[in-house]
Amino acid sequence: MIEPKTLQRALIVGTLLQVAMILIGHFVPWVRDNVFQFGGMMISGVAGYLYAMDFAAGFGRGMLGGAIAGGGCALIGIAASVLLGDTPVLVLALGTAISVVTGIAGGFWGEIAARMTGRKRK
Repeated sequence: MIEPKTLQRALIVGTLLQVAMILIGHFVPWVRDNVFQFGGMMISGVAGYLYAMDFAAGFGRGMLGGAIAGGGCALIGIAASVLLGDTPVLVLALGTAISVVTGIAGGFWGEIAARMTGRKRK
């Protein structure tokens, strides 16, 4: 159902981007105040998109993998931000849940892109 190697790649990309944003935000308050919320959601959407685009095995599978990739990278990024003291602990659960939803959206659009480019698993 889930392709582990593809999921791993999407998680690595998403996690690296999340951690980079968190580290920049730790030292640049403007980023923390204005980018964390929507930037984190965008990164989770991109992780979901990358999974579904690469896997190209249908909407359900793409959206499920996108949810895991988006939520997983957000969980790690938000946990790092909580450990640095930049984000309240409550955001860990709420932000991860929101990022699961944006990962699902990314998975949907990744499957659309896979179909437009002719990448369809049989």
